Amino acid sequence: MQKLQQANLYRSDLIPISGKLVERYNKCLVKLGFTETKLQSFSIDGIGWSPEISEEKNDPHYLNNGEANPHCIIITPLQKGLPVYNPFHSYDRELMKLVFKTYEDKIQDITRDSAICIDFDQNIDVFYDPLDVLKYTDVEVSFRLIDDLDKAKEEQLKLIEIFNKENNFIDEKIHQQLLASAKKYGDLRDRDLDLKPIIFTTDSFYTKAFGGIYLLRNFLTPILVFEDENTYKDAIEDTIHDVLMYQVSHPELMAKLKDHLIVECNLKDEITLKRYERIKKYVFSKYLKEVNHSIKDILEDKMLFKSYLNKIDINARKQVMSVDRYLEKSKIDSQTKIKDIVDNEVYFSLHNPHSSLRANHQDLIWKLLVNVAPQDVLFLYWYDKEEFYKQYKTWNDSMKDWVIETINKNI
Repeated sequence: MQKLQQANLYRSDLIPISGKLVERYNKCLVKLGFTETKLQSFSIDGIGWSPEISEEKNDPHYLNNGEANPHCIIITPLQKGLPVYNPFHSYDRELMKLVFKTYEDKIQDITRDSAICIDFDQNIDVFYDPLDVLKYTDVEVSFRLIDDLDKAKEEQLKLIEIFNKENNFIDEKIHQQLLASAKKYGDLRDRDLDLKPIIFTTDSFYTKAFGGIYLLRNFLTPILVFEDENTYKDAIEDTIHDVLMYQVSHPELMAKLKDHLIVECNLKDEITLKRYERIKKYVFSKYLKEVNHSIKDILEDKMLFKSYLNKIDINARKQVMSVDRYLEKSKIDSQTKIKDIVDNEVYFSLHNPHSSLRANHQDLIWKLLVNVAPQDVLFLYWYDKEEFYKQYKTWNDSMKDWVIETINKNI
């Protein structure tokens, strides 16, 4: 991943954590029911997730108590606005925006000498069935402070109240209790430590629970799209809920999304866009096995592109140029069918979220589209970084160079 790191494309916005902050982070882990990290330094993202601790614990979701109980750790106000690099839900970043919008000043004050543990409670203790995700409605975001700082303030105020009564100001025991509290916690009298729960209302979203599920509930009929084939097979046994269910590899999924005005595609428009060129080059790169030039040069140099295009197998050549061939043939014969010429993965990769969708829904549908047909390296990087990093490791150095340059051109 060194090339990505040098290009600032690999977890470049993480915050380094060391010293006293490690101690506070460990107190949060214990308070949430997890074990401490043995690392003396690490880095965190906007939700308090650390790639180093994830690797140490061999658990990419170590901040979850089961799939139904995700958590967050805030130990610095610098987490505001940071990316969430390993989200369990597609709305995790929006959740964090709400938290900081509601309590930014209090977070800044509290994290001077404490840390905040956050529970994202969907009122579901444990998942038993894939269709349990339909129960997601309101998420209650509740807060707990390490060392029970809020309770310590209450006790400190009670001691002060007792101290001010009658002749208690001469009571040495109360003096010692006040001094001990002040020494341990500081003067808490004017600290605003009250973080009341806030409610985040979900609509359509993606969750990693049960191997990955998209819930599209803001359309004509609720639609569930499963990444895992076995989860899908379990889910379709359900006869109670009135929902449509598909697995991401099912070709009929895209037709249904079109019918519901969730996605759209106009090949004549798409072929004029940079996205089509990226997709065509990526498809072509899969067939470049024995080459005398770098893949980056072949994909970017028109003469080399044509030269190697003519060297690959005729069926591969047809796939790479399938959209161009379809548009040419359809000019001559209007009865020409897309499915007879254009490969499904290429065709699906050229779909867009419907223009009528709200921005947050468009982002969700983009994520679904790159999951269905991961042919555009730029959109894969934007909407599914985990899958992008997985694929990146399989490419040779020259292909990596082309991908990095392609992403940088569009940032």
